[in-house]
Amino acid sequence: MSLNALIAFYESLTEESVVRLPAFYAEDATFTDPFNDVRGVPAIQRIFRHMFRQVETPRFVVLEKVADADGAVLVWAFHFRFRRSGPEQVIQGVSHLKFDDDGRVNFHRDYWDAASELYMKLPGISLLLRLLRRKLAA
Repeated sequence: MSLNALIAFYESLTEESVVRLPAFYAEDATFTDPFNDVRGVPAIQRIFRHMFRQVETPRFVVLEKVADADGAVLVWAFHFRFRRSGPEQVIQGVSHLKFDDDGRVNFHRDYWDAASELYMKLPGISLLLRLLRRKLAA
């Protein structure tokens, strides 16, 4: 498996293509993001399937990559719309990936700021967070 093939998989990900995850991820791979910490391909597939149920038109765009033989860091933008409302939203983040001897991902950790990238875009919650930030700011 090549990194470019993995990037192409992410950038063309659909609810139907989630079934192809085992071609890119080791059976016991770990996946961690601000909301999840799971092990195993079936659990990772559930996360991606859940994403397609929660938001409309989700898509990843990989903006940068840094790689060596053992792993990679991908800088990405995640585009989506909240269900039934609003303009397209974008979350910026970074994925840290490590590969096994077969070149499949065995470690995947996503870094992104849930407060500013997601919660600040939700009506009601954004007002509360802005007030909290003002209170805590120096």
